[in-house]
Amino acid sequence: MNNETVIKAENVSKQYRLGQVGTGTLSHDLKRWWALTRGKEDPYLKVGEANDRTKKATSDYSWALKDINFEISRGDTLGIIGKNGAGKSTLLKLLSRVTSPTTGQIKIKGRIASLLEVGTGFHPELTGRENIYLNGAILGMTKREITSKFDEIVNFAGVERYIDTPVKRYSSGMYVRLAFGVAAHLEPEILIVDEVLAVGDAEFQKKCLGKMGDVASHGRTIIFVSHNMQAVQSLCKTALYLKAGEVVDVGRTDKVINNYLRREVKNQLSVAWPDSNDAPGNENIKLISAEIIPQNLKGENDPITVATEMNLRFQFELLKPMALNLSLHLNTPGGLCIFNVSTASITMEKGVHSSELKIPGRLLNDDIYTIRLMFVKDSSSIAYYIDDLLTFEVADEPRAGNWYGKWEGAVRPNLEFSLK
Repeated sequence: MNNETVIKAENVSKQYRLGQVGTGTLSHDLKRWWALTRGKEDPYLKVGEANDRTKKATSDYSWALKDINFEISRGDTLGIIGKNGAGKSTLLKLLSRVTSPTTGQIKIKGRIASLLEVGTGFHPELTGRENIYLNGAILGMTKREITSKFDEIVNFAGVERYIDTPVKRYSSGMYVRLAFGVAAHLEPEILIVDEVLAVGDAEFQKKCLGKMGDVASHGRTIIFVSHNMQAVQSLCKTALYLKAGEVVDVGRTDKVINNYLRREVKNQLSVAWPDSNDAPGNENIKLISAEIIPQNLKGENDPITVATEMNLRFQFELLKPMALNLSLHLNTPGGLCIFNVSTASITMEKGVHSSELKIPGRLLNDDIYTIRLMFVKDSSSIAYYIDDLLTFEVADEPRAGNWYGKWEGAVRPNLEFSLK
């Protein structure tokens, strides 16, 4: 490791035995021990299969990570992306020294603060105040250093009223607010953050991203795992794409995200939640379904092109009456908003409602697009929002002459976005 490298992973792999803690049996442990004492390779490193959760297991052993290599320099911001089960959280646990790699080694220089999941590092019986001092002590800080940051942490988390209440009585949102405040403000050299920020509301997520950007600007290193591509793009200079425990791509964030979306989530044109218990939403709104319906395609497998007209339909349930309008943002994987459009605000009764948006052809360039849908209450406050609701790719098409037609040099076309 050179002076600027703070984390170096060399041929790191992590193996688990399915359904077991450790290797599962005394006989397996003895076989491992006997092989190692004779200077031979662990026999169970020769078995196992890739961590593909979509396939039935044919071995008792699974490689959660396999031959991971990367370096992170001081002040870098690295985003780790991949589908569920790709090995992202396992990698963060190895970096945080929660568990050890089966093979390979990780070299780390600097003090690490980790926020891996709700509850990590907090003692439920202790108050918020006591947990702040406990976490600071674990990070090697003196009581005076922690006290100097105490008010800043509490103000950031917004839990001043409950700071002397045991954290077991906190909501998950309060828990995460305080945990992130502690992790970000106690000046670690390396900050590791998992997807736990999804628990917080939109305002808090924005606040956290701003704080992580501030931490990075002071020369500290950040490793950030998220399914929100816009958040990764806005915060991270580089990204690492994992699939089934292996590195598929690493490099500039926008290029890696494009590669990920093209491989993993291209053309997710419809989603539905028949069971409201599983549906995204909150105490006011539950999303039922969303779909993109391309118009005038000749065949079922024909691509969406720049000329394709599309109808977007959304169905949702209001759990209480409110004045509401929908706002839709169409974004590129790099987080650039191509356009946003809103319905009129309507006072709506409790029950199931729908909305439709028509996007004309010749409006979008060839690229991958994601949809953010926002439910806006009283035309002013966000009642609920969801990122990356649908994803679709627009392909180019052979063309000659002026293909832009009536849109060239014109004002943005009127997009019809209705709500009922």
